[in-house]
Amino acid sequence: MPEIIKQKARAILFDRQRRLVLIKRTRPGRAPYWVTAGGGVEPEDADVEAALHREVFEELGGRVDRVREVVVITDELPEGTLVQHVFVARLTEMDPSSRTGPEFSDPARGTYETVVLPGTAEALRSIRLLPEPLARFLEDNLRDLRDLVADPRAETPRG
Repeated sequence: MPEIIKQKARAILFDRQRRLVLIKRTRPGRAPYWVTAGGGVEPEDADVEAALHREVFEELGGRVDRVREVVVITDELPEGTLVQHVFVARLTEMDPSSRTGPEFSDPARGTYETVVLPGTAEALRSIRLLPEPLARFLEDNLRDLRDLVADPRAETPRG
């Protein structure tokens, strides 16, 4: 079995209005694409979920609740296996002025723009979300994922 070379935590984020919160990446020489907040699990992280909370804060200045792991995506690379733990969560606060990290201090990395989209399949189809397995999972399970983090007090009964 190939060695796990890196673990990442990714967050499918919905705000209190059930909108999807993503990051639009624009890099020199590449077409724009969108990603979920997230990144590598660091040695100082207590676990993968702790890495998720750290990454959401670093990339969005955000805090989350109702965190649930929903899928694991693996990529077999020549140097080993990349494991991405994907969580769904509700974004409870966001302060872009609190963002930190090389993403925001190194212009060679391009831009990281926070984008809020309607939590709809149409909105998802209008962008290029990467990685592709995550985009397919999100599109196939969008309603259920939104429901996992919705505030039940704000919900209206389904007929």
